[in-house]
Amino acid sequence: MFGKLKEKLKNWAKNLTEEKEKQEETVGKPKKIKEERKREKEKIKKTSEEVKEERKISDHIIEEIKKERGDDVRPIPRPEEIEEEIKKIEVEEERKSGFFSRITSKIIKVKISEKEFEAYSDELEMLLLENNVALEVTEKIIKELKEKIVGRDMLKKDIESEIKKSFREIIEKILIEPFDILKKINEKKEPFVILFCGINGTGKTTTIAKIADFLKKNKVSCVMAAGDTFRAASIEQIKKHGERLKIKVIASDYGADPASVGFDAINYAKKNHIKCVLIDTAGRMHTAKNLLREMEKIVKICKPDINVFIGESITGNDAIEQVRGFDEHVGIDGIILTKADIDEKGGTALSLGYVTKKPILYLGTGQEYDAIEPFDKRKFIERLGL
Repeated sequence: MFGKLKEKLKNWAKNLTEEKEKQEETVGKPKKIKEERKREKEKIKKTSEEVKEERKISDHIIEEIKKERGDDVRPIPRPEEIEEEIKKIEVEEERKSGFFSRITSKIIKVKISEKEFEAYSDELEMLLLENNVALEVTEKIIKELKEKIVGRDMLKKDIESEIKKSFREIIEKILIEPFDILKKINEKKEPFVILFCGINGTGKTTTIAKIADFLKKNKVSCVMAAGDTFRAASIEQIKKHGERLKIKVIASDYGADPASVGFDAINYAKKNHIKCVLIDTAGRMHTAKNLLREMEKIVKICKPDINVFIGESITGNDAIEQVRGFDEHVGIDGIILTKADIDEKGGTALSLGYVTKKPILYLGTGQEYDAIEPFDKRKFIERLGL
């Protein structure tokens, strides 16, 4: 996922560090060190000159001073002694400043300027767009990253880790933590109803079968409703899954009202003390307003507890308009993304999470019933190389 993202951030940090080092070489040693060395040398020079001047005072005057001040007057050192002491101080001062210069190259703090950020943000923006991140999401990420790192004091050696950390925090904030479906189902006394929707060809019916298998393995009884009464062979397909999984399927004839099929499935679940009802629906384009109004009728009659949008990871920016259309008409509570196993980019999950402010619940990773995994945003971020 995101392929070159990790390498891009690493190179960015490296280039910024090198630029800061060049700036330091141009300026010279830190101003503070210069000022301290200058003050120390002036102090030494002043002491030496004063002492030398005092050595010119005659011996009898010195004796008079001793008599007046007492015997505790310290003897004035000779010039050669002073010169030797000065050399020792200079050697020690040079040793300390040399050591300090070496460690400051490791710990000195730097700031990334707005100009430096702009020089690399265009590349980062293009990289995000290439990985199916929607433009509005990309712009938000770049804006927040700029706010986090521009003008902020950072240790030079930590520039790369700080940029990656800031990037990771932004992604974590965008992605919503998924809720626990099993917990929701078990908390409700009556049958818990889940309605699945999406456009044609996203693997909706197969995904419903995967969820049914998941529930069964977790000792949660369920029934499936063949609400897709439009697509040819759709009823046969979901019945086939029901036979394999040994799970009841409520169906009617093609052309029947899908809302009534869902209603019948809910009544069956109530009579037979079944915990969950999974309602399949016909795939329809998000632009087909009449068909979406039919979805509104299903929602009104069946009153699902949650509506789940099923889309493809590889769809990219198109998935954003799709989910917006369904969210507007039926209200989306969660998202399942199929074909995540062949998605090398990963931007669709990020875009949908930002646009809908709803959680990604599961990722479909193949055709088998167990080829589905709960969405973990921390694992997702790790796959991005962060």
